[in-house]
Amino acid sequence: MTIIDKVLYTGKTHTTGGREGAARSEDGALDIKLSPPGSGKPGTNPEQLFAAGWSACFLGAMSRAAGKHQVRLPADTSVDAEVDLGTTDGEFFLQARLTVTLPGVERDVAQAIIEDAHQICPYSKATRGNINVELKVA
Repeated sequence: MTIIDKVLYTGKTHTTGGREGAARSEDGALDIKLSPPGSGKPGTNPEQLFAAGWSACFLGAMSRAAGKHQVRLPADTSVDAEVDLGTTDGEFFLQARLTVTLPGVERDVAQAIIEDAHQICPYSKATRGNINVELKVA
């Protein structure tokens, strides 16, 4: 396990009610209702929040990786993240797919950027070896 030498930021939230509750950040910038996946109730769920956080972080990692390949990311670069909640042998697990759109970047270069970003991104590091993750170029 890696221990952080210097903390750059700490996200703080207070959550009540679990999947049918609410979450609010300490600074109030995040204030959301939570609802179970597929319930049709107002609110979001942890899988959507995880997908949003991971894809945003992954875009930042791609920017760093692109520099290594002497490529500038197009303004319309995007990551579509899908996070599945499922079961195996009665236990709950996650799996994920990150589909990256890099318009105008050659496919092999795009794939190299994605693979490098997956080594850089803290969310990718946190999930590596723990859940099935599929990376692909759109």
